[in-house]
Amino acid sequence: MSAYYNEIDPYAADWLRNLIKSGHIADGVVDERSISDVQPNELQEFTQCHFFAGIGIWSHALRSAGWDDERPVWTGSCPCQPFSQSGTRKGVLDERHLWPHWHHLIAECRPSTVFGEQVASKDGLGWLDLVQADMEGEDYAFGAFDMCSAGFGAPHIRQRLWFVADSGDTGSQGRVSGRSDQERQDQHGHVGRSGTVVGVADTQFDEQRAGRGAGREDQARDERGFEPSGRGAVGGRAPTNGFWSDVDWLGCRDAKWRPVESGTFPLVDGSPSRVGRLRAYGNAITAQVAQGLIESYMETTDV
Repeated sequence: MSAYYNEIDPYAADWLRNLIKSGHIADGVVDERSISDVQPNELQEFTQCHFFAGIGIWSHALRSAGWDDERPVWTGSCPCQPFSQSGTRKGVLDERHLWPHWHHLIAECRPSTVFGEQVASKDGLGWLDLVQADMEGEDYAFGAFDMCSAGFGAPHIRQRLWFVADSGDTGSQGRVSGRSDQERQDQHGHVGRSGTVVGVADTQFDEQRAGRGAGREDQARDERGFEPSGRGAVGGRAPTNGFWSDVDWLGCRDAKWRPVESGTFPLVDGSPSRVGRLRAYGNAITAQVAQGLIESYMETTDV
């Protein structure tokens, strides 16, 4: 077996098995035990390990980015409830703070590459500081990014903290690619504290983002039938990209419009397993954002 999936929710675990059987994600086994019960020696036979696996989005994103199923990697999206603004905000005192258990497995097994994600909040940033300190203490190069799904064409924000840790260039900050900070600065502009690029100059992109150029907004309105801001006729579709191009917008009682997959009404009476489905969707990461992170990492390391 090439992959290991750790997921305690029975509904999501069954979903994973169906995805594996259908070939949608990497072949492997699903373990429904708590991560606290998993021992390092049990993971040695697996090429890829996905913790808090949910419905397998990390595996799907890896494949979409061109990451081979036989290429080693670990992924995980630790529970966000202890650090979410909408939760109890107990932080590291919450029993659902499971990073220490994952960190233990990482330290013992030493995977070459680790991808992860957490909610973007003040408490989430504190969590990320802990993760970075722990990973750098294990001699991993570490990079973190604050990205939203809307930046990848989604009709929702879903702001999240993403990170990648690499053991191939131990002990050096800002050199995940193996290039020096000066080389990265020459190529990208400015290098941040941990080697992350915090500013990239692109005049053409800046002009487009600022909406410069005669008639751009009018052209967008004429060709697509809605305002560039996304507001259009009642019941119309917003200017989303790629996967979300056919999204439907539902008018809600609070006078706000919310996007749903075209033709999908998960709360309708009689919808099978709607609670389990909604829980799984709500806990899932956005595949396109994860794919973008993985592709960017591959661009800097596969040289």
